Amino acid sequence: MAGKSSIFDMIGPVMIGPSSSHTAGVVRIARAAIRVLGGKPDEASIVFYNSFARTYEGHGSDRAIVGGLMDFKTDDERIKLSLQLAEEEGFQYKFKSIGNSSVHHPNTIKLNLRKGEKSVEVVGESLGGGLINIAEVDGFVANFSAQMHTLIIKADDVSGAIAFISSVIAQEKANIATMSVSRKGKHDLACHVIEMDSGIKTITLEYLRSLSWIKELIYIPDIDL
Repeated sequence: MAGKSSIFDMIGPVMIGPSSSHTAGVVRIARAAIRVLGGKPDEASIVFYNSFARTYEGHGSDRAIVGGLMDFKTDDERIKLSLQLAEEEGFQYKFKSIGNSSVHHPNTIKLNLRKGEKSVEVVGESLGGGLINIAEVDGFVANFSAQMHTLIIKADDVSGAIAFISSVIAQEKANIATMSVSRKGKHDLACHVIEMDSGIKTITLEYLRSLSWIKELIYIPDIDL
């Protein structure tokens, strides 16, 4: 008699596992986070909140998040083996669950990632249907979907910064879909998150990086490209 099949034996064209919230969305959160980091991490601390905390093992979110951190796409069959593959590659990770957090969306994951000397903290929410919201980056409010071309700019909180950055993007004829700015305090470091319908040239990114008041610039194209 054939053995009992698992949820990971059911592989569809767009996601692995039984639920787009628990698999496709989780993979996309991870793939967005490693682009914030600048590459696949050496180490990861993964915190599942609320609904995820109760179901991440049974619904395959553990395999999905590790697979995403290894940059597997949502339809990659290797996701069902991601824990084994991570061990073989020496990728170090640990899971934690917090089951009752009123300040977090029901399907929230916090990732603390390290690659070499660089580390980032990313908080993502799986909204259903494979859609995600990256709610925070390094403690700043972010709120981007990773479905568009996204700029994350950490800069000194100087007068005219928003208008200047917008004008540079306008020269590229890149339409701004959303823009948000958060800061630690008045005249402290600010984080600009800009979603655009199309990308911008490398030379423009390098120009922005060269400005003394811009401390860090991260460019994330559509993560499904």
